[in-house]
Amino acid sequence: MSTKSLSARNNELSNPQKQLEYLSEGLFADGELPTFKHKLEKEDDFPLQPKPLEILQINLGYMCNQVCSHCHVDAGPDRKEIMTVETMQHCLEAIKKTGAHTLDLTGGAPEMNPNFRWFVEEASKAGIKDFIVRSNLTIIVANKKYYDLPEFFKKHNVHVVSSLPFYKREKTDKQRGEGVFDKSIQALQMLNAVGYGKEGSGLKLDLVYNPSGAFLPKDQDAMESDFKTALKEDFDIDFNSLFAITNLPISRFLEYLIASENYEDYMYELVNAYNPAAVQNVMCRNTLSVSWDGWLYDCDFNQMLELKVNSNVKHISNYDEDAIQNRNIIISQHCYGCTAGAGSSCQGTVA
Repeated sequence: MSTKSLSARNNELSNPQKQLEYLSEGLFADGELPTFKHKLEKEDDFPLQPKPLEILQINLGYMCNQVCSHCHVDAGPDRKEIMTVETMQHCLEAIKKTGAHTLDLTGGAPEMNPNFRWFVEEASKAGIKDFIVRSNLTIIVANKKYYDLPEFFKKHNVHVVSSLPFYKREKTDKQRGEGVFDKSIQALQMLNAVGYGKEGSGLKLDLVYNPSGAFLPKDQDAMESDFKTALKEDFDIDFNSLFAITNLPISRFLEYLIASENYEDYMYELVNAYNPAAVQNVMCRNTLSVSWDGWLYDCDFNQMLELKVNSNVKHISNYDEDAIQNRNIIISQHCYGCTAGAGSSCQGTVA
């Protein structure tokens, strides 16, 4: 497992255009597999268009204290891209105007942005119904300056969505690095201690599962039951829901697929598991993604491929929700990951 991002290693896949070329060549170029556009056209779903905006997802930066093998953001300690206060101010103005009911802060580790707490405090005044922070958990115990994050989250009624690949040490550490599981358990216990995940507390704590290899996640409800049983019995940990998310063939997971010679088999699996019903609820239809430098994208995955929204309004500084809603969503072959099986989004399965 590498300890550096693709960017720091000067890997060609750190170039989004190279990733898009890889996804458009081979199996798809020679017609062995149908393109995602072809699938949509067959079901009369092309062009894909947005529904009313529900979620504004803001990436506060690619800096992270972990270097996970599946990371589609290619985040890590060596990534220096961080949202500035000026861009945060533009985001705050957009939050006041939006019809979205959910604000979703992500990274990297969003907590590593030096202005993270200020932004949370200001954004929490906007009256958003569901205020999410996506935490990798280990950041809470990474440094004493983060130890009080559970109390800070509680104060602002933040909905914590936490990454935990599995309820066993071996699989978690294989995907996220040695010692990550134990630190994650410690952080979950700290969140439980202030009420997160506890019945009647009103403090939501959800977990996110990503497969550790070239396969699709199993049934989300069954996995949630397994996670709850194991974490309760082994560590007395409670949480609310489990989100099972399919790994998309981009960035470091694409590197893994190529290196392990699983790319073609995985793409076949995604295409063969295509579910037209999932298309109706994929996250790009009700979510807008804002990058650390303020550019607008249909989803977090398009952000990493630098596929900006197909709109005259492309930056948060001139945010116009009506104009942005009147667009076609940009697609490529990676979109199969969101429509395979029960579908996948940042909120788990969609079909």
